[in-house]
Amino acid sequence: MLRAEDNKFLTESGAGTGMGELLRRFWIPVLLSEELPEADGPPKKIVVMGEELLAFRDTRGIVGVIDQYCPHRGANLWLGRNEECGIRCVYHGWKFDTSGACVDMPTSYPDLNAKNLIRIKSYPVREWGEMIWAYMGPADQVPELPDLEMALVPPSHRYVSKKWQDCNWVQALEGSIDTAHFTFAHLSFEKEENEILDIKKHFVNPLVRVATDHMRWIAEDPRPVIKINPHDAGLTIAGGRLTGSDNIYWRIAQFLMPVHAYAPSAMPGENIFGQSFVPVTDTNCWIYTYAWNPERPITDAEREAYDRGNGVISEVDENYVPLRNKSNDYLIDRKLQKTQSYTGIKGVSEQDAAVQDSQGPIADRTREHLGPTDLGIMHFRKLVMDAARALQKGEAPPHLKHQDRYAVRSGACVTSKAKDLAAVMIERFGDAAGYVGGPGRNAAAE
Repeated sequence: MLRAEDNKFLTESGAGTGMGELLRRFWIPVLLSEELPEADGPPKKIVVMGEELLAFRDTRGIVGVIDQYCPHRGANLWLGRNEECGIRCVYHGWKFDTSGACVDMPTSYPDLNAKNLIRIKSYPVREWGEMIWAYMGPADQVPELPDLEMALVPPSHRYVSKKWQDCNWVQALEGSIDTAHFTFAHLSFEKEENEILDIKKHFVNPLVRVATDHMRWIAEDPRPVIKINPHDAGLTIAGGRLTGSDNIYWRIAQFLMPVHAYAPSAMPGENIFGQSFVPVTDTNCWIYTYAWNPERPITDAEREAYDRGNGVISEVDENYVPLRNKSNDYLIDRKLQKTQSYTGIKGVSEQDAAVQDSQGPIADRTREHLGPTDLGIMHFRKLVMDAARALQKGEAPPHLKHQDRYAVRSGACVTSKAKDLAAVMIERFGDAAGYVGGPGRNAAAE
């Protein structure tokens, strides 16, 4: 459990808070590229870590993220006209470009050059992996973008979406790196009905038998042994389950500082899933969800399946709100709960959200009683809280120097009980941290 003051420190993300300042030292996704589809198109209101901002794509196709409010009389610039490389306020015509500079001030005398004295808050922006990223920290300390493999592969090899969630970002992220909960939250009583197994049957027929064994091992061993490996980009969190032989079934997740987590289920050749958890306020968040395959394009059939919701990817409406959500009790089916699954809720993503939202807008960690399968959660909390406290003392997070080491993978494997985690990682990925390198930024389309 955590002390109340530590839980507050962990979960607050506003400007000036310890965790909020840590998050602001890294690039974080704030929109999908598809949400700003055209130059000079409608701007988009966004809230990131409590800050009300406006995103727009200018005439050149460049995205800006600026304050929502005009510094003249406080009118909301969302009402403004996106024109000729700037947003023009409809109240008195003041106009701002993507850098926050005032480029026109019709209400001032031209010879005074008053517009040169006015700037609006703006943040550096990059498009990377079909997402729009912002850096909200000190202007003189802008780091490199993280080399997430999903952004390094060609667009044809990835699928990107997002979903809304009604809880603090930390408990949502903690759920993603908790490999033990799969036994109860996600398995069907009828193993052939398991969503993950259905994916394998449809797309990877040779693995059907192996997939069936995986489901059985997860069902029969609800207490996986948890192993942790810190690395330059974050943490490897592995859960090993008994197989009834001399082998262990490993499900290996990755946490990448400060908001990214990779699911542990992919076998070699299968699509890999990841999520990035971005606070809106302290009681809700956007979760950017993506799948990628480093070896081949994502098929049309897979994309259609993801559109309908699959794995960590939710079925969402036009506003990226899951169709099964807190407001409709996730469409829980009590009959289904009695006969087919522990939750009675359709979808892995929705099952996760239901449990995480049920912990409250901000989980009260003073009431927890953690056990041996929670080791990954403990390491995650220590890592981010130590980094935030070190930053308060003037020490920059060391991970900022290693954005090139973010090209790691998660996944599953079956291997000998005699091997330690480092040996397992080398066998599965060729590197003790799961680092696989990448084709480089120039190979990515975004």
